[in-house]
Amino acid sequence: MDGYISQALGYWFLAGFGAIMILITYLFARWKRWNTHEGFLLANRKLGWKLGGVSIAASWIWAPALFLSSQFAYEMGLPGIFWFTFPNILALAVFYFLGPRIRQLLPEGYTLPQYIQYRLKSSRVHKAYLVPYFFYQIMAVTVQLFAGGNLISLLTGIPLMQIMPILLIIALGYTLISGLEASVVTDFIQMLTIFVIGAIILPLAWQSAGSGAIAAGFGGLNGTSNIFDPGVAFSFGLITAISLIAGSISDQQYWQRTFALKRKEIGKAFIFGSLVFGIVPIALSTLGFMAAGDAVSVTLPEGIDASMIGVQTVSVLLPAWATMLFVIMLLAGLSSTLDSAFSATASLWSTDVAKYSSKENKILEKEQGHEALSKNEKEMESKLDKHVLRQARFAMIGMGLLGWLIAMAVYYIPSLGLSQLFWIEATTSVVVVIPTVLSLYWSKISEKGVFWGVVFAFIIGLPLFIYSNILGESKWILATYALALGISIFFSLFFREKNKDNEPLKIVS
Repeated sequence: MDGYISQALGYWFLAGFGAIMILITYLFARWKRWNTHEGFLLANRKLGWKLGGVSIAASWIWAPALFLSSQFAYEMGLPGIFWFTFPNILALAVFYFLGPRIRQLLPEGYTLPQYIQYRLKSSRVHKAYLVPYFFYQIMAVTVQLFAGGNLISLLTGIPLMQIMPILLIIALGYTLISGLEASVVTDFIQMLTIFVIGAIILPLAWQSAGSGAIAAGFGGLNGTSNIFDPGVAFSFGLITAISLIAGSISDQQYWQRTFALKRKEIGKAFIFGSLVFGIVPIALSTLGFMAAGDAVSVTLPEGIDASMIGVQTVSVLLPAWATMLFVIMLLAGLSSTLDSAFSATASLWSTDVAKYSSKENKILEKEQGHEALSKNEKEMESKLDKHVLRQARFAMIGMGLLGWLIAMAVYYIPSLGLSQLFWIEATTSVVVVIPTVLSLYWSKISEKGVFWGVVFAFIIGLPLFIYSNILGESKWILATYALALGISIFFSLFFREKNKDNEPLKIVS
């Protein structure tokens, strides 16, 4: 693979990237918000749709999204990139409906599990929900450190075991300063970086490959250019759609932004964010098309995963400096998800796990209900803010260390891989998606129905999902998804609140 970057330059680049992100956070984050828990966790609920939409798009660009778009275009052609991009856009667009709805029911909320506890008045359902919501953030940290670290290690020669803690320290360094606001501000810079570098690299690659090089690969290695090809749509397409939509609904990063956005701008922000996101995989897919066609001679070195086809194409067509820019773009993408995961973890831990005194809880309840605080409570409020921020920052550091340890385990333990973690993540997100949506719109949903539906869907679905993935049969994976969803629906209907009419849901806070 051509275009390697020296280790020394790689270290300087990482140091410079971290310094720039921290400087941006200091310059643009508002100092007064750092000292209040609402400012740290939700940017004072004053996030606008433009900045919020860009942040939504940036946080949805996981490291795999930057690689898999080229891979699916390379392997499956137009159907592959369509059924990868469209469900990704849809997964964010569903919050056009879900976001305003939860703000109507829990106007001053912080997390989705918090809403579930208020809605169903159940500690056991609340605890069951925390499992997938925390696990999703663990996966976000682990995948960015491992997959992103591998890429940068490959291009720079820096050992993976050194890259991963450096990436972790960079993301923690600026997110600890001002929480969600640091994430949102740096998301904008990181997304801008992706677009600017993409606007430089991609046209140069297209020009180098020659006219017609992209169209020559529209069929991919499979030779199919029909985006509605049933062989792709009813296997890869449906599996991707279910997993991505369930994944976004089970990801606190997007509920956190829902509670941080101005209420009238929630829907607009998510539609804008979904469209901004869609540009990235569509643009990067051109690298996969060129590699699949006959106009460009691109082959993957032995032992290199197909997800690296986009990087390999850039390396073959362009000089080393272009590869360096490409690394910067990829690092911006993975950093945006890392800091978003830390911010989401902070809100989950400080809201749903951390313990507070009875007086502190009373102040929190009054703040959510916009009730006036007494003189003594106002004096205690600043101490409470410090307590919440300590818990939030503690959770960020803890999640970072946990994600790093798991990433190292994936590296050192051959039997443990990212694929196994993805199986668990996919199962946990699918089993909670139906009760989550029903809780927002159906007054008859019951605590018992949600709890037992989640428990049985997970117990039955996880082993079947693992087995179907080992077999590698799309039809069995899809059947497992359908079974898990069916179990959730069955228990929700069977244990519904029969004594309730179809009255509108009431605000729970």
